[in-house]
Amino acid sequence: MGLVAVDWGTSGFRAWQLDGTGRTLARHAADRGILSVDGGAFEAVLRGQVGQWLDPRRCSGVLMSGMIGSRQGWQEAPYVPAPAGPAELSAGLHAFALTDGLPAWIVPGVSARAASGVRDVMRGEETQILGILPALGAGEHLLCLPGTHSKWVTVRDGRITGFATHMTGETFALFSKHSILARTMPGDTGDFDTSAFEKGVRRSGEPGGLLHHMFGVRAEVLVDGLAEAATRDYLSGLLVGHECRAAAAGRTVHLVGSAALTARYQHALAMLESPTTRHDPDAALIGLVHIARSRGLLTGRP
Repeated sequence: MGLVAVDWGTSGFRAWQLDGTGRTLARHAADRGILSVDGGAFEAVLRGQVGQWLDPRRCSGVLMSGMIGSRQGWQEAPYVPAPAGPAELSAGLHAFALTDGLPAWIVPGVSARAASGVRDVMRGEETQILGILPALGAGEHLLCLPGTHSKWVTVRDGRITGFATHMTGETFALFSKHSILARTMPGDTGDFDTSAFEKGVRRSGEPGGLLHHMFGVRAEVLVDGLAEAATRDYLSGLLVGHECRAAAAGRTVHLVGSAALTARYQHALAMLESPTTRHDPDAALIGLVHIARSRGLLTGRP
């Protein structure tokens, strides 16, 4: 019997159809993150996206990770406190059933407390981290998982020991769409203005602080110091630069996430003299397969 694995986040939905050994038979992605689901119709969305994979004669269940297990998601999966590793994540699976009785499980998130006493949480990133653990090896490592809420994670000997969240992606989206900066900022063309991005990264190291620097995006345009077409990547460089300066401090960084986004962070970190390693963008799938095997949800030999 096979399994359906799902990485269901705030803005995106990724799913893989697996055979009994964990081999990928098919994959599907859509912009159907939890924020796009009205009225709690998560099962309807799941079936609308991959319903053909959910035949109980060939599928033993659905294993999900990400914001689908949050308070705003399908069912809340309690957080596992750090330090946490594969054993804690596998043991903490939240189990329930679809309306036809097909079993479903959600990977728990992880919570941590900083030295200051402030708490932090993650959902979805823990599964990606699990997917790259074999590549990290023993010792302590610093990971960056960029996204809507970027995570900077310390892993020691295969366990998540602490992390900090930066709302960089969400801040960029809000200010590029809904602030005064958006008035002179063009839509996303998909192109990358390297020069503008680098200018933003350099600016992030100057005095004044982030809020002052952000207003400068508009001021530079008004006095012809920055072309409107360059403002998106300048703002991106500014935000990513502030984030990386605060979190990396010249340390070696392991980057986990989409190829486009990790490439942007790698560019900024190179400017800040932090060595980087980029890992498999399918780390979430690798982590889900590992959890499935450890819980006996996949019975065939890989």
